[in-house]
Formats: sequence, structure tokens, C-alpha cells
Amino acid sequence: MNGTKKLALGAAVLALAIGGSVAASTVSTASTASAGTREASHAAVTTTAWAKVSANGQILGGQGITGINKFGIGRYNISTSAGLDRCALLGTINTNGGSDPGPGSSSILVGQVNGNTLFIRTATPSAGGSAAVDSDRPFSITIVCA
Repeated sequence: MNGTKKLALGAAVLALAIGGSVAASTVSTASTASAGTREASHAAVTTTAWAKVSANGQILGGQGITGINKFGIGRYNISTSAGLDRCALLGTINTNGGSDPGPGSSSILVGQVNGNTLFIRTATPSAGGSAAVDSDRPFSITIVCA
């Protein structure tokens, strides 16, 4: 990846991380009959919702989140105010200011349950026993839609 592409990618990630919007470009592989060139179309991409959640399911900050249900060890459902179709669902484990010393590795699964509900599952793969499957971990999610 050349320097210009890295800079553009870095700017897009930064804009999304702070709740901004980014113009994304997709390229069609359909060729025009006369020129044989590719056509480009542009779509606006926006962070529609985000949340920072403690291990016990408390929302520490966010936007576009209408509720959270912690229903098991490392299992959470999060409701949003907007639909999730055509959205990217991003999640990461975090430390919430250093309050989660946890073992070395962690994982998160983010999936869509229905039109406006996410399922989050957190785990600590480097732990022994049942914690390797599910463990309460603090996490952040971002929902980016076209």
C-alpha cells in the first residue's frame, strides 16, 4: 500500500472513530461500451451508533443505543435506535481505564439478531476452564452504515 493510500485510510479510520462521516468509493467492474473504463460510484458512510460497555453490562457512553440486556456470562444484546441493515458491526475488547486486567488474550463476536438488535459475546481464549468460552469483558462497539 503506498503512502497516499495509507494516509487516506488513516484519515477515514480517525473520522469514524470520532463519530464523523467519510465518503467511501466503490468501483464497478462493468465496462462502458465505447471507452472500456470503470465507473465509480460514491456513497456516504456514517457512524450511526456506538457504545462503550462495562463487563457487567453498564453503558459507559454512547450514541444511538436504546438499551442493553446482559443475559449470561459474556453475553449481551444491545438495542439501537436505527436499523442495522447495510451496516458494518465492529467490536473490540477494552480496559475501561485499566479496570480489566484480564489474561493475555480476549475475543469478541458481534452479530445482528434482528432489525435493530446486536448480539455481543466476549471470551478470554487464553484463560483456562469455562472462561475460555465465555467471560465478562468490557467492550466497545461501533455501527457504521451506508
